Amino acid sequence: MKATVVGAGSWGTALAMVLVEKGHGVTLWSYEPEVAASIAERAENPYLPGVTLPEGLQAETDLPTAVADAQLVVSVSPSQVVRAVMGQAAPHMQEGALLVSASKGIELGSLLRMDEVLSEVMPSSIMDRFCVLSGPSFAREVAGRQPTAVVVASHDSAAALEAQQAFQTPWFRPYTNLDVVGVELGGALKNVIALAAGVAAGLGHGHNTLAALMTRGLAEMTRLGVAMGARQATFYGLAGMGDLVLTCTGSLSRNRTVGFRLGQGESLEAILSDMTAVAEGVKTASAVYELARRHGVEMPIVEQVHAIVEHGRSASEAVSSLMLRDPKPEEWS
Repeated sequence: MKATVVGAGSWGTALAMVLVEKGHGVTLWSYEPEVAASIAERAENPYLPGVTLPEGLQAETDLPTAVADAQLVVSVSPSQVVRAVMGQAAPHMQEGALLVSASKGIELGSLLRMDEVLSEVMPSSIMDRFCVLSGPSFAREVAGRQPTAVVVASHDSAAALEAQQAFQTPWFRPYTNLDVVGVELGGALKNVIALAAGVAAGLGHGHNTLAALMTRGLAEMTRLGVAMGARQATFYGLAGMGDLVLTCTGSLSRNRTVGFRLGQGESLEAILSDMTAVAEGVKTASAVYELARRHGVEMPIVEQVHAIVEHGRSASEAVSSLMLRDPKPEEWS
């Protein structure tokens, strides 16, 4: 299969490596010419330093050329630019190409999931077979061939099976799912809870606090997901709990790292200014906060993360607000 990965960050590059290993002819499109040059000349991507890229991985900076003859297109741009990037790609894609989204986030302003954003820029012939790929998967570990399990969701079961087969290798195992909404939301919402987990760690709190944040965070994710039409069971699986565990506990988590530095008293502006990769949870926090209000869903952890990143609330005040809320029974949905 001829495949193109749109987005040459660490995650897009890791997925491109999986596809090369599978035997596909793979092109990796980069917005940054210097990244494409590094891939072509040194078989290395600055977003994955120290990782030698496989032979056969082609770099491209012209988006129409990159997608023109691809049977499989993987959209992996940061969520806030997916509309612009894939809108440019859409007129040049093959009719019937299999489109797989691996971006995790909610578009600001519109509050749309990535599948909804792509539905507005892609023809229905492509969106009828659209798939989303999500789950617990650090790019560096995928690039290092560490066993990883993810989820591929589509409304079209045949398309999900096709994507599953396209990506499965001895170390990368996709499971299929029909719940596009739940898989999309799981990948986006867990980043906001990971910010909270990082904040707690930055304040010096330990395992008790982390366990509470992850459990109650999963309850919040599930409540909003069900309100938006997702299946509750999806949040118990790889796209929900699995990705949440990874992102809240792993040292490679960009969102947890941002939260940790916030908890230690650094300003958000200073933190983001020296990061090369995107921490999706920072912008997603505002979008999820608005979605919760729109759907009438109580999400106290999200509310406090939103207050920290948008209004400069201190991390210690946020923790106190959560702990001193009115007592109530434990509720899951």
